[in-house]
Amino acid sequence: MKLAKTQSDTIVNFKEKTSAKSLSNVNRYGYLFILPFLVVFLIFNIYPILRTLYLSFTKFSGYGDITFIGLDNYTRLIKDTMFWNSLLNTVKIWGINVVLQLGLAFLLTIIFSDMKYKMKGLSIFRALFYLPNLIAATSVAFLFGALLDWQFGSLNQILLDSGLISTRINWLGQPGTAVLVVAVIGAWMWFGNSFLVLMAGVQGISKDYYEAATIDGAGRWTIFGKITLPLLKPILLYVAITSLIGGLQIFDIPFLITDGIGSPSGALNTSVMYLYNTAFKYNNVGYAAAIAYGLFFIIAICSAFTFKSMYGSNKNKEVR
Repeated sequence: MKLAKTQSDTIVNFKEKTSAKSLSNVNRYGYLFILPFLVVFLIFNIYPILRTLYLSFTKFSGYGDITFIGLDNYTRLIKDTMFWNSLLNTVKIWGINVVLQLGLAFLLTIIFSDMKYKMKGLSIFRALFYLPNLIAATSVAFLFGALLDWQFGSLNQILLDSGLISTRINWLGQPGTAVLVVAVIGAWMWFGNSFLVLMAGVQGISKDYYEAATIDGAGRWTIFGKITLPLLKPILLYVAITSLIGGLQIFDIPFLITDGIGSPSGALNTSVMYLYNTAFKYNNVGYAAAIAYGLFFIIAICSAFTFKSMYGSNKNKEVR
């Protein structure tokens, strides 16, 4: 009996060691599978971030010697009125953009999620709404540049023929209209993405809530305000923060639709455009790196404030 028990224990121990060894081999293979991604991530993501941080403490023109100057770039950034003006321009464009973008996305979400309307062809509409997001920013900029041309643009011609205006409007030559145009273009490009995200959140809500509310006689606005909106808060937080991050980094449309330095009268000189011109036009890479990190801290603070404002009040209510 003792011999049999010893043999069975030996077999069990052997199996355990064998399984542990095979599991260890599998783990090693797993590390090999993630190695290509890890190498690419370190080279193209982590290294540029750390390199930019280092350059922000230096005086560097993009070539030649690098001179360490400590916090001088950040001190200059705090006093730089051009940077703060560019940030104000960015906030103006983003403010109009986010109102139009999220407002239209919300309206479409309400219409397509309403059980009474029961809109059909959602997949077709989703594709149509998302289509502007797939068009290259270069193509969009040249398209709207041609449509809004002061002398030969189609929009001015249509408005003149219809009698809505008596003289041509220089859409891209006046600060007010130029800011409005860029904001509208951004809203047109991105409202489809916001709509898809919001609609996915609505479809994740159980239909039992809506059916029970409908049976109890609740109206569509009551259902939206008491059921849909509260349950969409995580999705709304995601959309708000991503819109904030993307909006404060707007660059391509203002850069391509004007002369690349923010005309007219600097109204379209956004923060990232100022960063770009500082690095590649004025050859001050060290200061441009400081601008990049200054913008990063501003976005991080605004994102934290957005998160706190959307979730802080609810937590306080729960504590009470």
